[in-house]
Amino acid sequence: MTHILALDISGTPFRWLAPQAAILYQATGKVAWELGDETVCFRGGVSRAGLRSRLTTRSVIALARSEAMVKWARAVLPLGDRNELLFRRDRSVCAYCAQRFDASELTRDHVLPRSRGGRDIWQNVVSACRHCNHVRKRDRTPEEADMPLVYMPYAPCRYEHFILAGRNILADQMSYLLANVARGSRLRAA
Repeated sequence: MTHILALDISGTPFRWLAPQAAILYQATGKVAWELGDETVCFRGGVSRAGLRSRLTTRSVIALARSEAMVKWARAVLPLGDRNELLFRRDRSVCAYCAQRFDASELTRDHVLPRSRGGRDIWQNVVSACRHCNHVRKRDRTPEEADMPLVYMPYAPCRYEHFILAGRNILADQMSYLLANVARGSRLRAA
Protein backbone atom coordinates (compact mmCIF):
# COMPACT_ATOMS: atom_id res chain seq x y z
CA MET A 1 0.00 0.00 0.00
CA THR A 2 1.32 3.43 -0.91
CA HIS A 3 1.60 5.86 1.98
CA ILE A 4 1.51 9.63 1.79
CA LEU A 5 4.41 11.63 3.23
CA ALA A 6 2.90 14.26 5.53
CA LEU A 7 4.98 17.34 6.32
CA ASP A 8 4.49 20.21 8.71
CA ILE A 9 3.90 23.64 7.20
CA SER A 10 7.66 24.32 6.98
CA GLY A 11 8.32 21.11 5.03
CA THR A 12 9.69 18.92 7.84
CA PRO A 13 8.46 15.29 7.75
CA PHE A 14 5.70 14.68 10.26
CA ARG A 15 4.39 11.15 9.61
CA TRP A 16 3.49 8.55 7.01
CA LEU A 17 -0.25 8.61 6.36
CA ALA A 18 -2.58 5.99 4.96
CA PRO A 19 -4.25 7.35 1.80
CA GLN A 20 -7.63 7.51 3.58
CA ALA A 21 -6.18 9.82 6.26
CA ALA A 22 -4.60 12.06 3.60
CA ILE A 23 -7.94 12.33 1.81
CA LEU A 24 -9.60 13.28 5.10
CA TYR A 25 -7.08 16.13 5.49
CA GLN A 26 -7.84 17.17 1.89
CA ALA A 27 -11.61 17.08 2.48
CA THR A 28 -11.39 19.18 5.65
CA GLY A 29 -9.13 21.79 4.05
CA LYS A 30 -6.14 21.05 6.28
CA VAL A 31 -3.61 20.61 3.46
CA ALA A 32 -1.55 23.78 3.11
CA TRP A 33 0.37 22.68 0.01
CA GLU A 34 1.35 19.52 -1.82
CA LEU A 35 4.06 18.11 -4.09
CA GLY A 36 4.62 15.10 -6.25
CA ASP A 37 2.45 13.04 -8.47
CA GLU A 38 -1.24 12.41 -7.92
CA THR A 39 -1.28 9.26 -5.88
CA VAL A 40 -4.79 8.57 -4.70
CA CYS A 41 -8.19 9.46 -6.08
CA PHE A 42 -11.37 8.80 -4.10
CA ARG A 43 -14.71 9.07 -5.84
CA GLY A 44 -17.91 9.90 -4.03
CA GLY A 45 -21.55 10.11 -4.89
CA VAL A 46 -23.27 11.74 -7.83
CA SER A 47 -24.85 15.19 -7.41
CA ARG A 48 -28.28 16.23 -8.76
CA ALA A 49 -26.44 17.79 -11.69
CA GLY A 50 -25.06 14.36 -12.52
CA LEU A 51 -21.50 15.16 -11.45
CA ARG A 52 -19.56 12.68 -9.42
CA SER A 53 -17.51 14.06 -6.51
CA ARG A 54 -13.80 13.39 -6.61
CA LEU A 55 -10.97 14.04 -4.11
CA THR A 56 -7.31 13.47 -4.89
CA THR A 57 -4.10 13.78 -2.97
CA ARG A 58 -0.50 13.94 -4.02
CA SER A 59 2.31 11.82 -2.61
CA VAL A 60 3.70 14.65 -0.41
CA ILE A 61 1.37 16.96 1.52
CA ALA A 62 2.00 19.71 4.07
CA LEU A 63 -0.54 19.91 6.86
CA ALA A 64 -1.71 23.00 8.69
CA ARG A 65 -0.16 23.34 12.16
CA SER A 66 -1.54 21.26 14.99
CA GLU A 67 -0.65 20.53 18.60
CA ALA A 68 0.43 17.00 17.63
CA MET A 69 2.99 18.46 15.21
CA VAL A 70 4.45 20.74 17.87
CA LYS A 71 4.97 17.75 20.19
CA TRP A 72 6.44 15.66 17.35
CA ALA A 73 8.91 18.40 16.35
CA ARG A 74 10.34 18.36 19.87
CA ALA A 75 10.35 14.58 20.22
CA VAL A 76 13.51 12.49 20.11
CA LEU A 77 13.42 10.20 17.11
CA PRO A 78 12.77 6.68 18.34
CA LEU A 79 15.34 3.93 17.98
CA GLY A 80 12.63 1.31 18.39
CA ASP A 81 12.62 -2.06 20.09
CA ARG A 82 13.32 -3.94 16.88
CA ASN A 83 16.61 -3.38 15.13
CA GLU A 84 15.40 -2.77 11.57
CA LEU A 85 16.08 0.99 11.58
CA LEU A 86 19.51 0.51 13.16
CA PHE A 87 20.51 -2.14 10.62
CA ARG A 88 19.29 0.08 7.78
CA ARG A 89 21.24 3.06 9.15
CA ASP A 90 24.40 0.94 9.33
CA ARG A 91 23.67 -0.71 5.95
CA SER A 92 23.82 -4.18 7.58
CA VAL A 93 27.56 -3.83 8.17
CA CYS A 94 29.18 -4.96 11.41
CA ALA A 95 30.84 -1.98 13.10
CA TYR A 96 33.83 -4.13 14.12
CA CYS A 97 34.69 -6.54 11.29
CA ALA A 98 33.17 -4.43 8.45
CA GLN A 99 31.43 -7.46 6.92
CA ARG A 100 27.87 -7.23 5.56
CA PHE A 101 25.34 -9.62 7.15
CA ASP A 102 21.68 -10.55 6.90
CA ALA A 103 19.53 -9.02 9.62
CA SER A 104 19.18 -12.43 11.29
CA GLU A 105 22.95 -12.52 11.85
CA LEU A 106 23.22 -9.01 13.33
CA THR A 107 22.73 -7.73 16.86
CA ARG A 108 22.42 -4.33 18.49
CA ASP A 109 25.68 -3.55 20.28
CA HIS A 110 26.01 -0.81 22.86
CA VAL A 111 29.38 0.89 22.35
CA LEU A 112 29.42 1.72 26.07
CA PRO A 113 27.71 -1.39 27.49
CA ARG A 114 24.40 -0.86 29.30
CA SER A 115 25.79 -2.67 32.33
CA ARG A 116 28.33 0.16 32.58
CA GLY A 117 25.91 3.04 32.20
CA GLY A 118 25.59 3.09 28.40
CA ARG A 119 22.23 4.27 27.13
CA ASP A 120 20.03 2.72 24.47
CA ILE A 121 20.22 5.72 22.13
CA TRP A 122 21.24 6.17 18.50
CA GLN A 123 24.65 7.63 19.41
CA ASN A 124 25.58 4.59 21.54
CA VAL A 125 24.43 1.68 19.37
CA VAL A 126 25.86 0.01 16.28
CA SER A 127 25.12 -3.08 14.23
CA ALA A 128 27.43 -5.97 15.11
CA CYS A 129 27.60 -9.57 13.99
CA ARG A 130 26.93 -12.12 16.68
CA HIS A 131 30.56 -13.26 16.77
CA CYS A 132 31.98 -9.75 17.25
CA ASN A 133 29.36 -8.78 19.82
CA HIS A 134 29.01 -11.93 21.91
CA VAL A 135 32.40 -13.64 21.52
CA ARG A 136 34.98 -10.92 20.93
CA LYS A 137 33.68 -7.66 22.48
CA ARG A 138 31.29 -8.95 25.11
CA ASP A 139 30.78 -6.50 28.01
CA ARG A 140 33.68 -4.21 27.17
CA THR A 141 34.22 -0.95 25.34
CA PRO A 142 35.76 -1.13 21.86
CA GLU A 143 39.06 0.18 23.30
CA GLU A 144 39.16 -2.46 26.04
CA ALA A 145 38.42 -5.20 23.50
CA ASP A 146 40.97 -3.77 21.05
CA MET A 147 38.20 -3.59 18.44
CA PRO A 148 38.07 -0.10 16.92
CA LEU A 149 34.82 0.96 15.31
CA VAL A 150 34.90 1.08 11.51
CA TYR A 151 32.15 3.76 11.59
CA MET A 152 30.71 6.02 14.26
CA PRO A 153 27.14 5.77 15.51
CA TYR A 154 24.95 8.82 14.99
CA ALA A 155 21.33 9.87 15.37
CA PRO A 156 19.74 10.18 11.92
CA CYS A 157 18.13 13.51 11.10
CA ARG A 158 14.37 13.58 10.71
CA TYR A 159 14.61 13.14 6.91
CA GLU A 160 16.88 10.10 7.24
CA HIS A 161 14.59 8.67 9.90
CA PHE A 162 11.65 8.82 7.50
CA ILE A 163 13.68 7.05 4.82
CA LEU A 164 14.72 4.37 7.31
CA ALA A 165 11.15 3.91 8.54
CA GLY A 166 9.58 4.21 5.09
CA ARG A 167 7.59 1.46 3.59
CA ASN A 168 7.41 1.54 -0.20
CA ILE A 169 8.75 5.04 -0.74
CA LEU A 170 7.74 6.54 -4.06
CA ALA A 171 10.40 8.19 -6.24
CA ASP A 172 9.11 11.72 -5.65
CA GLN A 173 8.94 11.14 -1.88
CA MET A 174 12.50 9.78 -1.89
CA SER A 175 13.71 12.76 -3.91
CA TYR A 176 12.16 15.16 -1.40
CA LEU A 177 13.64 13.36 1.61
CA LEU A 178 17.12 12.84 0.11
CA ALA A 179 17.36 16.50 -0.88
CA ASN A 180 17.43 17.28 2.85
CA VAL A 181 19.88 14.58 3.94
CA ALA A 182 23.50 15.56 4.58
CA ARG A 183 25.93 14.72 1.78
CA GLY A 184 28.03 12.53 4.06
CA SER A 185 25.10 10.38 5.17
CA ARG A 186 25.41 6.62 4.79
CA LEU A 187 21.97 6.64 3.13
CA ARG A 188 23.35 8.56 0.16
CA ALA A 189 25.90 5.80 -0.47
CA ALA A 190 23.19 3.11 -0.41
